[in-house]
Amino acid sequence: MLKAAIVLMLLATVVSLFSGLFFLVRDEGRSSRVVNALTVRVILTALTLALIAWGFYSGQFVSHVTW
Repeated sequence: MLKAAIVLMLLATVVSLFSGLFFLVRDEGRSSRVVNALTVRVILTALTLALIAWGFYSGQFVSHVTW
């Protein structure tokens, strides 16, 4: 369940990235929609990192690194 939530958050981040690009090209920087897309992208990235950290903290994700 947690992995699916992380994948959905990453997909939403990519959608936000391309919507920001679309607004940048379409509006030529005259509106605040690019800034809003950036804000959404930063929030989604922070939530994705928080979900990954929660996965390691709760034991759902385990690192198998030998070092």
